[in-house]
Formats: sequence, structure tokens, C-alpha cells
Amino acid sequence: MTTINAPIPLPIHKRLSLALSDIKIAHSVFALPFAILATFLVAPRSGKDNSIDFSNLPITLTLIILAMIFARTWAMLVNRLADANLDAANNRTKNRPFANGSLTKNDGLLLLTATALAFIATTTAFGFLDNNWLPTILSIPVLIWIAFYSFTKRFTFLCHLFLGGALAASPIAAAIAVNPQLLPHTPAIYTLAFMVLTWVAGFDIIYALQDLDHDQQANLNSIPAKFGWKNAIRISRLLHAISLIALYSTWKLAPQLGPLFAIAIPLTTALLIYEHAILAKRGKSGIPIAFFTLNGLISLTLGLLGTLDIILH
Repeated sequence: MTTINAPIPLPIHKRLSLALSDIKIAHSVFALPFAILATFLVAPRSGKDNSIDFSNLPITLTLIILAMIFARTWAMLVNRLADANLDAANNRTKNRPFANGSLTKNDGLLLLTATALAFIATTTAFGFLDNNWLPTILSIPVLIWIAFYSFTKRFTFLCHLFLGGALAASPIAAAIAVNPQLLPHTPAIYTLAFMVLTWVAGFDIIYALQDLDHDQQANLNSIPAKFGWKNAIRISRLLHAISLIALYSTWKLAPQLGPLFAIAIPLTTALLIYEHAILAKRGKSGIPIAFFTLNGLISLTLGLLGTLDIILH
């Protein structure tokens, strides 16, 4: 009788490393700078000169960063688990760990539980730090919202806007965690969130161009799959134009934002124009640069120059 040996499970540290390498924590750069910028926009102020109160700010920023990392890890794990079978049928994604069986569903559920608990624990820390329990109360609804995107392409081509909405929650969530009383009186937070929504939706359409044929064959919904390559690019450009209007509105609505953020606006415009120029020239081969490199530069530029403006104001 021939005995077939079951595959030996990978050690837990290797499974963790495999999962983290797949979800690319570096992609947190798309939302994290906007959360930090929002933190400074609503940061408590004190003294005769109404300067930023830095007493709790280092701890606050640490918690914001941790919460963002845990939230994004959770959302990406949900995406990889939900799409495991779809990824396995797609040549571009068939080697992802959950798609090729390197990681099991149980591995994913264990990691999901750990990241969700870590996120909730981080939000709860705001309650002990500032007696602000809103982040804890909203933690589970936030986790549900940012995970919802992974299922939207099954029923709507507007899935890109849902992804944009998930990342757009970052500045609003940061403001709630830092100074919820000031949020209703800081309209720039909402225009900033709208900028993130349309900007992310625009570049996610570009990213989805890679899977246009697969999505059509698998009856999945996306703007490229529904409207084709050329029309998808036009819609992406329109969304990016709207995002620039929202960005300008943010600058006008926030008195703390001055010349540095003003410089960031034409820089962002130039980077978005360059992004679409690369796509027009190189086609699918230009997507990696257009998707990650240039959009990462945009978020870092806006976050850094905006934050410096507030600190130096």
C-alpha cells in the first residue's frame, strides 16, 4: 500500500512572513500620510499663541500609525481570502499564497482575528489616553466598512469608489481619534477625505486595467471590464481632475495650510499628469510605476508638506 504524506505545514513565523510579504505593508503609504495630516489639522492647541500641544502627540501619532497598519492588514487579508479562488484562476495573481495553497484558510482566519483584535486594542488606547471612547465604539463598523470593498466587484463596477471610500476614512478616523469635538468645525477634513476617495478610485481603475480580460471572462465588475480600456482611462482622468479640485478646496478651507501645501498642489498635478502620460506611452507595462511609485510620491508629498505647514504656522 502506498502512503501519501500530507504536506508539512510551514512554521508560524514563515507563514506570517509570507502573509505580510503578500499584502505589502509598504502600500500603507497611500493612506497613512493623510491620517497624519488630519491629526495635525485637529491637534489640540494651547498657550497664548495657540500653538499645537505636543504633550500627548508622540503617543497619539504612534497609535494612529499602528491603527492604520492593523486596519490595512485586516482589509488586505479579507481581500486575499475572499479572492483566493479568483486569484488562482488569474495568471497575474495565481502565485499569491492563499491562491496557490501556501497559506490555508485557517491561517488567514487566525491572522484576521489577530489583526482585528490588535486594531480594537489600539483604538481602545485612545479611551485611556484622552477619555475618548469613540474610536473603540466605531472600531468594528470601520473594520466592516474597509473589508466591504473586497466583495463589491461581484455586483458593481463602482467597486473602485468603494476602495476610495475605505481609504478616505483614514483622515476622518484620525480626526475622530484625536479631537472629535473639532471635527464638525473642520470642513477641510471632509474635502481631504473626498480628495482621497476620488484620487484612489482613479488610480485603482488604472490598476484594474491589468485584469481587464480576466474580469470580463470571470463576470467580475470593474470600470475597465464594463467600459473598456480607453473609456476607463478617461474616467480615471476625470476622477483625478475632481481630486485636484478637492485638494485645492482643502487648502482654501484650512487656515493652517499655507505656502508649502500650496506648492504641493501643482506638484501633485504634475505627478498625476505624468502618471497618465506614462500609461498612454507604455500601456500595461507602465502600470507598476503609475500605480505605486507616483501615487506613493503624491501621498508623501501632500502629507509631509501639509504637516510641515501646520507645524511652522
